Amino acid sequence: MIRKRVKLLSVLLVIGLLTLSARLMQLQLFQTESFSKHKINLIEESVAQRTQQLIIDEGRGQFLDRNGNPLTFKEKNVLVLFPFLKRMEWPVEEVARIIHVTPEIIETKLELAKGPIVFGGQEAYQLSDEQMKEINALKIQGVFAVTRKFKNDHVPASQLIGITGENTEEFHERYPDKVKGVHQKIGVTGMQEIFDEWLISEEQSKLIYHVDAIGGPLFGADVKYLAPANPFYPLNVKTTIDVKMQEALEEVADQYHINKGGLLLLDIENSRIVANVSRPAVNNSDPFSGGASNYMLKALAPGSVFKTVVAAAALDEGIVDESRMFNCDEDIYGKPADKQHGRINIETSIAVSCNRTFADLAKELVEKDPHSLEEYAGKLGLLGDLSWKGNVFHYEDFSQLQVSDGRIFVSDEERKDLNYISQTGIGQREVRVTPLGIANMMATIARGGEKYMVNAATSIDYQNGTSMFSFPKKKMEGEKISPFTAMKMQKYLRGVVNSPEGTAPYLDTALYEIAGKTGTAQTGKKQEGKELYNKWFAGYFPFEDPKYALVAVNMDVFIDEGGIYPIFKDSVDAVYKLENE
Repeated sequence: MIRKRVKLLSVLLVIGLLTLSARLMQLQLFQTESFSKHKINLIEESVAQRTQQLIIDEGRGQFLDRNGNPLTFKEKNVLVLFPFLKRMEWPVEEVARIIHVTPEIIETKLELAKGPIVFGGQEAYQLSDEQMKEINALKIQGVFAVTRKFKNDHVPASQLIGITGENTEEFHERYPDKVKGVHQKIGVTGMQEIFDEWLISEEQSKLIYHVDAIGGPLFGADVKYLAPANPFYPLNVKTTIDVKMQEALEEVADQYHINKGGLLLLDIENSRIVANVSRPAVNNSDPFSGGASNYMLKALAPGSVFKTVVAAAALDEGIVDESRMFNCDEDIYGKPADKQHGRINIETSIAVSCNRTFADLAKELVEKDPHSLEEYAGKLGLLGDLSWKGNVFHYEDFSQLQVSDGRIFVSDEERKDLNYISQTGIGQREVRVTPLGIANMMATIARGGEKYMVNAATSIDYQNGTSMFSFPKKKMEGEKISPFTAMKMQKYLRGVVNSPEGTAPYLDTALYEIAGKTGTAQTGKKQEGKELYNKWFAGYFPFEDPKYALVAVNMDVFIDEGGIYPIFKDSVDAVYKLENE
C-alpha cells in the first residue's frame, strides 16, 4: 500500500516537473516574442520592468505636406535628465549656465522625477544647435541634449489624416507575422488606417537605463541609446495638403463658427486635395466624441448645387439650348413660385436657380433614360470611384480614401413618380453626394470635361526623402461630357456670380474671379421647432485660368443664419494672398 502511494507520488512529481519544464521552455525558448493568444512579447516586457526609458521617437512613419513639411509631429532640441543624477555629484551649474536657468530649478525638477525627464515637459526648452553641442561636450552621464519628436497638439487636416491608437489584439490580427506589437500604435481612422502597413514601427528610438528593484543603477550610470538599424525606415507618406492653405481655411471655418460642415480645396490640374477642413474639430482627449468624422467625404443633401448635373445632362443630350424658355413664375408643382422670374432660358435659370426649369428637365431626362441622372453624375466625376485607386505592391485596387457612396434615387419606383423626379432634379428628396465629389465635378467642368481620380497622397517615401512608390495622376474610367457642354457650363456658372440676376453677386468682390453654384438643402431635421438646412457654395477660380475648385458647406443651420457667401469669399481671398505673397 505504501509502495503504491510512493509510486503514485513519484509519478505526480515527474509529471509536475515535466509540466513546469515545458512551461519554462515555452516562456524562455518557444514563445518569447508572442506568448499566449495576446501575443505578448516577453523579452520587451522584461526589459521594460528593469529599465527606465525615454522614447525619443515612437518609430511610426509620419505624414508630410506636399512640400515635405511634417503634419503630425514637430522636432525640438531638448535637454534630457535621468533621475540617478540626484544621488551623485555632477556639474549642474555648467548645464544651468548653458540653458540660462538657475541650478535650483534643475535640481527641483530632478527631485520630483521618478524616471527620465525632458526638462520643461511638453513645452520643453528649445535648445539651439550650439547649446546642444556644449551640453553633449560635457559628457555627463545622465545628461543628454537630443532632438526629440513631439506629437502635434493640432494636426492640420486631422480628420483626413486620421487617428492612431494602441490595440495589441488588433495589431496582431492585422499583422500576424510581426512580433513587435507591444505598445505599438496602429491607424484607427482616415489615412492613418489606410496607409498603416507602411507606417507601423519596426523599433523605437530611445534612451535606456538599467535599474534594480528600487530604481537604483544596476550597471552604474550607463545610459544607452537604441535606434532602428535600418536608416531608410519607417516610411513616410507625402500628402497633397498645403499646410499654409489648410491653416488659412481652418481659420476661416472657425471665424464663421462652422459647427458642422467644412471646406475642401482641390488642385484642378492634378485633382489633388490641397486643404480638407471638417468641423466639429477633433477633440484630442476624446477623439470619437464627434470630431472624428470627415464630412468632406460623407454623402450629404446638396440642394441646388445638383442642378449643375441636370443642366449638363440636358445640354449634352440636346434637350435644351439657350432659345428654349421656362416658366419661372411657377414652382415645380405648377403653383405660383415664392420668387418669380418670368420666362427665362437655361443660362438665366442657372443664374437665378429656378426650380421649375430643373424639375422639368429632370423629368424629360428620366423619361428618356431612367438612369440618365446617375450616368451624368458619373460623367462629371461627382459619383463613382473618386479616390485614387490602383495596384500598390501586393494590394489590388488600393484606394487612398474612404469615401461614402452617393446616390440619386433609392429605388426604381421613385424613377416613375413625377413628383419624386421633380424634387430630385433640384437636389432634394434622396439625393446624397459628397463635398469631395462636388469639388471634383467643378474641377471636371473647369478642365473642359476631363475627369480624374482624386489624390490625397503623392508618394510613400523612405526616411532619406527618396520615393519608394509614387501615385501618378489617373483618369476616371467611363464616359465624359462633351467639351461643348463643359464650355457652356463654364459660362453659366460664371453667370451665377457676375450676372445682374445671379444668386451670388457678393462673390464678385473676391480677389479672384469665381464661377460656381449655390445650394440650400432641406435636411428634414428641426431644432427649436425650426427647420435646419445645409447651405452650399461650390465653384472654381480664377475663372479665366482655373487653378482651384472649392466647396464650402455649412450644415444644419437655420435659413436666416450661417451665410455661405462670406465663408467662400474669405477662403478664396486667403488662397489669393498666399499665392501672391
